[in-house]
Amino acid sequence: QLQLVESGGGLVHPGGSLRLSCAASAFTLDYYAIGWFRQAPGKEREGVSCISSSDGSTYYADSVKGRFTISRDNAKNTVYLQMNSLKPEDTAVYYCAAAPWASMTVADFGSWGQGTQVTVSS
Repeated sequence: QLQLVESGGGLVHPGGSLRLSCAASAFTLDYYAIGWFRQAPGKEREGVSCISSSDGSTYYADSVKGRFTISRDNAKNTVYLQMNSLKPEDTAVYYCAAAPWASMTVADFGSWGQGTQVTVSS
């Protein structure tokens, strides 16, 4: 079982920024596509962003395009999600997950972290 650990969540005011990290242990992240997902209370888990393993292609949900940036640092075995211009509707638990190919579909990902809470509130 691949193990992923998210960090970097917290409380931020609207318009603020956070950077989430997704670190892997016992396996090399750059062999996998890594996705970021979020789940707000009472809502289904949804895809936020994904970065491929092959050429580093990136994908974003329409709701975060232009505000969020996904990147990977293979030397640190970590994938990041830089979140700028945060809105109250971005409030959710954010998860990272690994898959053999790039996707924004929850069912394509088999290894999940424990999640990190992001709260955007004034």
